[in-house]
Amino acid sequence: MNKFFATAAAAAALFAGALSANATELRLSHQWSDKDVRHQVAQIVADEVAAAGVDLDIKIFPTESLFKAREQYTPLSRGQLDMTVLPLSYAGGQQPAYNLTLMPGLVKNHDHAARLSDSPFMTALEEKMAEDDVMVLVHGYLAGGFAAKDKCIRKPEDIAGLQTRAAGKSFEQMLAGAGASIASMASSEVYNAMQSGVLDAVNTSSSSFVSFRLYEQVACYTPAGEFALWFMYQPLLMNKSTFDGLSSEQQAALMAAAEKAEAFYLEEAKKEDAASVEAFRAANVEIAEMTQEDFDAWLALAKETSFKAFVEELPDGQALLDMALAVE
Repeated sequence: MNKFFATAAAAAALFAGALSANATELRLSHQWSDKDVRHQVAQIVADEVAAAGVDLDIKIFPTESLFKAREQYTPLSRGQLDMTVLPLSYAGGQQPAYNLTLMPGLVKNHDHAARLSDSPFMTALEEKMAEDDVMVLVHGYLAGGFAAKDKCIRKPEDIAGLQTRAAGKSFEQMLAGAGASIASMASSEVYNAMQSGVLDAVNTSSSSFVSFRLYEQVACYTPAGEFALWFMYQPLLMNKSTFDGLSSEQQAALMAAAEKAEAFYLEEAKKEDAASVEAFRAANVEIAEMTQEDFDAWLALAKETSFKAFVEELPDGQALLDMALAVE
């Protein structure tokens, strides 16, 4: 009798193990360290889904350990990758409309960014994502600023002649218009580029400035403060067919997790700017503040360069830009 129960117990354990082994596993890739807010957003989604008990596991691959930073959108759209946290303008080559998600001066502050994420403008972008079999799970914008190895950058004249990195096409067009030379690369490559002398200056998010320890390579930092020129949309994306193939319980768990992560993302994004100033100040880096006059000079330049080029490049460029500008 005891042998029977022992055999039955062993069989039950094997069955339970098989159920666990058959749980759906999703792969999520991103370029940052596990200390970065964008990893934390991904981790919230993974943890909440695991806690829901719907046989869905999300395995996170940080620090470009699965795909290079700029090489994630294509495998995502092909179903070779399930999820990613991605600066959407990195995929501007595939969908030029995405360049509008890093347009100088378009976003006024973090709350305005949240309103953009919940607007007809974002709906139009999501329709373009759907063409690539991609959907948004978590919306999020991060602010950012400038830093340079040998000088402070407040106004357009300050960047003339410098070898500079910007994250997207629209910013590159504006900075080139100010006389900078442009080097395109992911934020994960900036530290080595500055260390080796390839870069003199950089534009990136407050979060990346800290998580990539760029305070070790620069003399002056112009953060997102009262005037923030740089806001970049960096959502958590998912392959749409993969999502559609999940059970209704798994989909519900993902959406509930995404809602929690999005609320966290917005609140943390607001804290990142001040935290970056503290980190740079602690590293004895000079802090430069942009004035209204400085901001206006950049915006005037952007309208003549980035805004103009975007409208000329896309048949629906003006309509998309107008939709974004209509969000108050």
